[in-house]
Amino acid sequence: MSPSVPVGRSRALLPPRARLAFLAVLLLCAGASVLLFEPQRLLAAGWPPHLSGAGAAVVFGLAYGVCTAALVPRPLLNLAAGALFGTGAGLTAALAGTVIGAGLSFALGRALGQEALRPYVRGRWLTAADGQLSRHGFRSMLAIRLFPGVPFAVANYGAAVSRMRYVPFLAATGLGSVPNTLAYVVAGSEATSPTSPAFLISAGFIVLSVAAAAVVGWRKRHHLRGPAPAPPGKSTPEPEPVGTP
Repeated sequence: MSPSVPVGRSRALLPPRARLAFLAVLLLCAGASVLLFEPQRLLAAGWPPHLSGAGAAVVFGLAYGVCTAALVPRPLLNLAAGALFGTGAGLTAALAGTVIGAGLSFALGRALGQEALRPYVRGRWLTAADGQLSRHGFRSMLAIRLFPGVPFAVANYGAAVSRMRYVPFLAATGLGSVPNTLAYVVAGSEATSPTSPAFLISAGFIVLSVAAAAVVGWRKRHHLRGPAPAPPGKSTPEPEPVGTP
């Protein structure tokens, strides 16, 4: 065997179900690590004192990306970014971490789960969602990020199972995450002044965005369901011509 194996063929070394099982183990370990290390303590304990300035923001952005791939809730990390770095640097670090974490999740889902899960994309809801992400990837993902009704990890792995491309996925994630991320970062930076206008505006925006996501999801449910498929082996009868006895 040649010592250099092409990347496309290297994925064939493990069958799709084995790669899916490996992904499941990774996610279980990630969830267990979140429960064990409790990253929410960062909000109370603060950032390590030997890290400060732009370097601290860069490290936080990288850690943010790894944590989101490990299923740490983004709202918690966004609040921490605002509390630790303020609005400007906190927003930059949080957005960078959002794109990094989404890219990691997408790459893991595409490499380890897509081939095994594609045969199970059935039913009207799953088929319609897969079609939207595959044909209209950028605008569909942009809408998902702007109206945060779909959990971040679910959107990442759902896009990975679809035929959506990397660049539209990352671009829509970065652009669509700005409003919601900014609201949480501002809320975190103003957490010590809960009656300040900035805190109240950011909190109101968060509530309105969640409500808007619920309304949009309710109104779009019929489009996702689509027409009911015909039973197997049966076809819709053609109407008889007018005048047929």
